[in-house]
Amino acid sequence: MESNMQKLKHTDLMPLEQYARERNVFRTKVIAHKKTRQVAVGPNTTWLFEDRLTIQYQVQEMLRTERIFEPEGIADELAAYNPLIPDGRNWKATLLVEFADPVVRARELARLKGIEDRCYVQVADFSRIAAIADEDLERENEEKTSSVHFLRFEFTDAMVAALRNGAAFTVGIDHENYSHSVHALAPAVRAALLADFA
Repeated sequence: MESNMQKLKHTDLMPLEQYARERNVFRTKVIAHKKTRQVAVGPNTTWLFEDRLTIQYQVQEMLRTERIFEPEGIADELAAYNPLIPDGRNWKATLLVEFADPVVRARELARLKGIEDRCYVQVADFSRIAAIADEDLERENEEKTSSVHFLRFEFTDAMVAALRNGAAFTVGIDHENYSHSVHALAPAVRAALLADFA
């Protein structure tokens, strides 16, 4: 059986011409898939838990936008995006900090500096798993944080076993200016996330 965690290879991707033909159908599939992989934590953040399909979509879109078809260029994109696919021992998520009004956004991103380091997952009574944030590049400066961050959460075997046995878990943020958590995830979301463990 093919593992959900398998890294993407050149052969997994559609050539640009084929992608142009199939893009609408593929997008519709990915949008439906993402619905079971996103969690709103408070009013202004969404966590999108990435997997092989969500990352394949990102790569296909990047190749399309940048008109990349040379093998070297495709290899570069795969090298950049493959680390965002969970490897069977972790969850990987894109944290989106969302404020529609640009003036409000600028002010809030300054207030929420460091938010990416205050994200956590907690399984039952185990200690919290703190996010490992932005391993790919620094997304914060002296004044403000970014509106997009990449998070990784590493689980112990005992935590995975507890989750498989139905243990509750919480995802949350405990930043001084933004403290929210979600205790009860929709069953479809829970099932999608549990499938990320090999």
